[in-house]
Amino acid sequence: MEDPQRAQPHTVTTTASSFAENFSTSSSSFAYDREFLRTVPGLLIVAEIVLGLLVWTLIAGTEYFRVPAFGWVMFVAVFYWVLTVFFLILYITMTYTRIPQIPWTTVGLCFNGSAFVLYLSAAIVDASSVSPERDSHNFNSWAASSFFAFLVTICYAGNTYFSFIAWRSRTVQ
Repeated sequence: MEDPQRAQPHTVTTTASSFAENFSTSSSSFAYDREFLRTVPGLLIVAEIVLGLLVWTLIAGTEYFRVPAFGWVMFVAVFYWVLTVFFLILYITMTYTRIPQIPWTTVGLCFNGSAFVLYLSAAIVDASSVSPERDSHNFNSWAASSFFAFLVTICYAGNTYFSFIAWRSRTVQ
């Protein structure tokens, strides 16, 4: 006699979920927006990265911990430098197009607006903390970081303006 359990064929059904379809190998390649770096906002982001790097490296190369105000400048400079690099990668790879649920124009406006305000405060703190009597061998680095902090502030102000224009055109539609 045959075993009744073996006589029955087993059927296995598999289904593909929409999650798996969205992340298949054919759609995982990132696009590259070569034209973004030729736009004014793209050039401003590159300037923010270069000048922001100068701000925090000029301060980090000194004994900045002796002047507590430079801690604030370092925080703002490094924090926004990292986030700006992140946003540049996001824009160049066009990753923002893959996440349409996020209101990117609003995110850009909030990011650039907050960067402008906090960098302005950091630049003012940086400039007011520079004094030749305090530490003469750090004076030139601190003065240069103050100059570059104001340049970065101007770049973020420009990007805030362009972000506002983009945000306003999205909300009008």
